[in-house]
Amino acid sequence: MPEAPRVILCADDYAQAPGISEGILRLAGAGRLSATSAMVHMPGWAMDARRAVGLRDRMSLGLHLTLTHGAPLGPMPRLAPGGMFPPLGRLMKLALTGRLMRPEMRAEIAAEIARQLDAFEAEAGAPDHVDGHQHVHVLPGIAGPLLAAIRTRYAGRGVLLRDPHDRLKALIGRGSAVKAAFVGTLATGFAARARAAGAVTNEGFSGYSDFGPVPYAQEFPRFLKALGPRPMVMCHPGLGRDADDPIAARREEEFAHLMNLPGLPDWLWHPRRGPRGQIDWRGGGA
Repeated sequence: MPEAPRVILCADDYAQAPGISEGILRLAGAGRLSATSAMVHMPGWAMDARRAVGLRDRMSLGLHLTLTHGAPLGPMPRLAPGGMFPPLGRLMKLALTGRLMRPEMRAEIAAEIARQLDAFEAEAGAPDHVDGHQHVHVLPGIAGPLLAAIRTRYAGRGVLLRDPHDRLKALIGRGSAVKAAFVGTLATGFAARARAAGAVTNEGFSGYSDFGPVPYAQEFPRFLKALGPRPMVMCHPGLGRDADDPIAARREEEFAHLMNLPGLPDWLWHPRRGPRGQIDWRGGGA
């Protein structure tokens, strides 16, 4: 059990598949999650949103901006010419070679960000937080349009933007340090830009996994080492075995561990909401 501060435990990939949503809902209902991030371009979002909104008194509900899985909500002839998002490797290459910064590509990305935010709002109102599937929200050519949308749409709401960066010293001993350091390097400066856009950020981030042979029960305690002052830990629980999901077995393992871990609800962060329904991220949580 970690010492204070409380941990923001966020389950990614809500609405990706029915079993994933079911596992997340059960954990949230038991007080064993702080937040979940939704893939609103997936067919199950509208139905799954109703159930998640009903648990919003005990968890943050946010957008999991997706540009590497499934189909976009509108035409993207340059990024997704065949009607499907590119794999992460392709998107990374486009980002790191500057091609996502070209005006026509930025316009496509900005339009898809707007569509995904619209889809979220249509079912659940303004998001409490925003992050990215496979952390794409911090990439060059994506971070800029996203921050512009947050500044324009949610001024004064204190939406939290996930910062996947942490101190290099904190990464030692957690596992998957190379992966965490690489993503953290890509996110350098993102937190300052997010705050300039009027958003809040977590301070400290963990949960990186290679989804390999190390059991989740051994990995999870490592994620709680050297926590920051507003720490977020990502997780990927779920139920069922979606044939298209390469980490389906691991999702069940994560679900079982989080559902049965003694004392977990007592040291997790849980939201307090203001009169307009917005979360007080700086207040420490319930």
